[in-house]
Amino acid sequence: MSAETPASPFLDAVARVAPSARARADETERGRRLPLDLVAALAETGVFRACVPRSVGGVEADPAELVRAIEMLAEADGAAGWSAMIGATSGLIAGYLEPATARLIYGDPHGIAGGVYAPSGKAVSVDGGYRVNGRWAFASGSEHCAWLMGGSVIMENGAPRLLPNGLPDAPLMLFPAADVEIIDTWTVSGLRGTGSHDIAVRDVLVPADRAVSLVRDRPRERGPLYAFPVFGLLALGIAAVAVGVARRAIDELIALAGGKTPTGSRRVLADRQVVQAQTSEAEALLRSGRAFLFDAIGAAADEARREGEIGTRARLDVRLAATNATHSAAKAVDLMYTAGGGTAVYATSPLQRCFRDVHVVTQHLMVAPATYELTGRVLLGLGTDTSQL
Repeated sequence: MSAETPASPFLDAVARVAPSARARADETERGRRLPLDLVAALAETGVFRACVPRSVGGVEADPAELVRAIEMLAEADGAAGWSAMIGATSGLIAGYLEPATARLIYGDPHGIAGGVYAPSGKAVSVDGGYRVNGRWAFASGSEHCAWLMGGSVIMENGAPRLLPNGLPDAPLMLFPAADVEIIDTWTVSGLRGTGSHDIAVRDVLVPADRAVSLVRDRPRERGPLYAFPVFGLLALGIAAVAVGVARRAIDELIALAGGKTPTGSRRVLADRQVVQAQTSEAEALLRSGRAFLFDAIGAAADEARREGEIGTRARLDVRLAATNATHSAAKAVDLMYTAGGGTAVYATSPLQRCFRDVHVVTQHLMVAPATYELTGRVLLGLGTDTSQL
């Protein structure tokens, strides 16, 4: 167990299920979704409710606990870690909802919520709520969710309603899964087992109390977890997946190197100087990125407990650390994949899966290279819209 996150009943429960996720990774990948009994076992750990308030029966985990739990599952199987991350971070919305609505959506201890933050839907105001139409890509875990959500631009007189910052007003709309069509689109290179299909709704009525804006609304809950910006916490979860995948890649290469003799050589792979250097570099990349990640989490959590909110600099550090950890982890995986030689190209090689999975993780907007531009502008003292930090 990491020094940053002492053992807890929640983490102990996740640690007990992680070996099952690892053992069933091939099955998960073939099925392009987590097996339902594995989903049920993960639900029992509370990981899908890690960000749901205690007032609704959730775990309300410390952010470092959340990251450690996702990291453990991603080390076992990237798809399991990613699916847990999506379910967990989707639970943050419970902290914004009216208590009765939060209990309706998040009160079932085995219920899972998911969806897409991107504003790919359109909503028209009607009496008591909104009439919503839209289609969203990358709805991870949608097949095992009881509730799904999608960002939807509010339309007035045929045009988007704008916020004071000039951006469209696009709250998340929450739908019962029965109102959502799942469109099979997830034929991809990595994270195949996440079932991240498209979802769509057609003319669905959403009551006003099931619409949440992450820009103009403020959480009703006051615990330190809800002082974290939603985008920042999502970025931390994404980084946790990358870090877990990289740890698995390094361990797999070390196991391989002790027994593989490359073609044309009399020495095992571990005796080759280039492999020794690659392994050391990968370990340094992973551990330094991870250290910055947990340092930023700890500082932000301390500020949240002390001040009740997190300032711009701490939010910047969270986003920067998450992006850095993700890309450092990807570089570490690349080194291990290269060191593995021809063995790593086979579909049966865990190194190949790690390579494919981590390079899907890096494509997420929350850890994209543009994050360095955003944080760099703030560091340089330039005028910047920090609402996305």
